[in-house]
Amino acid sequence: MAGVADHGKQEQEHEHEHEHEARGRKQRLKHLLTPHSHDTADKVDDALETSRDGLRALWISLAGLGVTALLQALIVALSGSVALLGDTVHNVADALTAVPLAIAFWWGRRAATRAYTYGFGRAEDLAGILIVVVIAASAVASAWFAVDRLLNPRTLTHLPWVAAAGLIGFAGNEVVARYRIAVGRRIGSAALVADGLHARTDGYTSLAVVLAAAGAWLGWGWADPVAGLAITAAIAFVLKDAAREVYHRLMDRVDPELVDRAERELRAVTGIRGVAHLRLRWIGHHLHAEAGIVVDADLSLLAAHEIAADAEHQLTHRVPRLTGATVHVDPASHPGDGHHAALSHVRRERLTAAG
Repeated sequence: MAGVADHGKQEQEHEHEHEHEARGRKQRLKHLLTPHSHDTADKVDDALETSRDGLRALWISLAGLGVTALLQALIVALSGSVALLGDTVHNVADALTAVPLAIAFWWGRRAATRAYTYGFGRAEDLAGILIVVVIAASAVASAWFAVDRLLNPRTLTHLPWVAAAGLIGFAGNEVVARYRIAVGRRIGSAALVADGLHARTDGYTSLAVVLAAAGAWLGWGWADPVAGLAITAAIAFVLKDAAREVYHRLMDRVDPELVDRAERELRAVTGIRGVAHLRLRWIGHHLHAEAGIVVDADLSLLAAHEIAADAEHQLTHRVPRLTGATVHVDPASHPGDGHHAALSHVRRERLTAAG
């Protein structure tokens, strides 16, 4: 019975090896038909291209929100609507968040140095913190104006223009939001996506201005400041979402699905018998991976290096926005990180005895 079981196990191992070899041939054929480059210059070019896309999105959205806020400010001066004032202040703040993000994209394009060996991509995370602070400040300002108007009522004028300004705010913010979110997700910038979500909610808060104008037209003097408080509440929700996005990035949170995908790609590489560990982290809007793979213990150094190079290749070209990977090779007889300290001690003792 034991011989039969061993024979069945050997057949399963042979089938597994054949599957690996077949997939390996498919991967090599695909690579020949659609070759990729691992040159550092090409990776730098990709990083610069995504930064250029981000900068373009920022300047275009800055112009769009600037025009929107300017039109609203003119109507605020005529009407005295505190709801519209709060919306205008928030739109101005939203437009100005493009400045720290633009600086971060520019700073992140700098080459790595001996002191900053991973480069300056994390500047985007610092910009994200500043964006959260600006959103919080706009919420405080909006609440202040609304409470002051509740305590000191004032009759609104130019109500049709106030309503029109609210619609202008909604349209302008929605266009900017769609553009920022699309570009941010394409280049992997959490800060730009958070800024886009911020703009989208701003658009919905602009509709509160329309309700304020309608309430004032019906003779409800409290409608304008109450709409201002509603805008403040909406800004608070935006603040929560934006803060969560930035917190996740600062804490190196990665979508578990990306980790699963990276592990699947590693296990599919011919010659890899297991994955000892795998870590992913964001550096700006790019991912970096650190992986430990398990290979046969009797492989030569060159053969093990080839497998590691293939693993790095598969990761950087099959996992979205992953531009760098460090791959460590473990022999099958000593898989994982736990044995490294013991091996080091044994080696040092052997060298000392030999010396």
